Amino acid sequence: MIPKRPYFFRAFYDWITDNGLTPHLVVDAEFEGVDVPRAYVENGKIILNASLDAVRGLVLEDEYVSFSARFGGKPYDIYLPIYSILGIYAMENGEGIVLAELDGGEIPPGPFAQPVSKDKVSTSSTATKKTKKKRPSHLKVVK
Repeated sequence: MIPKRPYFFRAFYDWITDNGLTPHLVVDAEFEGVDVPRAYVENGKIILNASLDAVRGLVLEDEYVSFSARFGGKPYDIYLPIYSILGIYAMENGEGIVLAELDGGEIPPGPFAQPVSKDKVSTSSTATKKTKKKRPSHLKVVK
């Protein structure tokens, strides 16, 4: 049976963004295949702002999530095997889901057990429909 984690992740990502909130990901930075800036890892975990305003080239696949983001003004390509994502929540109200509770932390056998090579990641048309939607800026010019 196909694991439910990728489906719940995408559903909560869509639910958070559709409500105009900011999705944050809690990631196990020590999980095999995770590529994040190590300077921002604390206690083996990292929290990432995955809003469409903060990232570029967002790809939500069954096996991984990838995007480009800025850290300290420098761009960085993020790669997260789906089982490295421990939870997703809205920054504004804390509502979300702990993904590890879905499967008791167990990684099912099959393609989900092994991280997908970053070489196989395509950022072309596999991006979600949400990446094409552009919201107006929340910034105002103050004189």
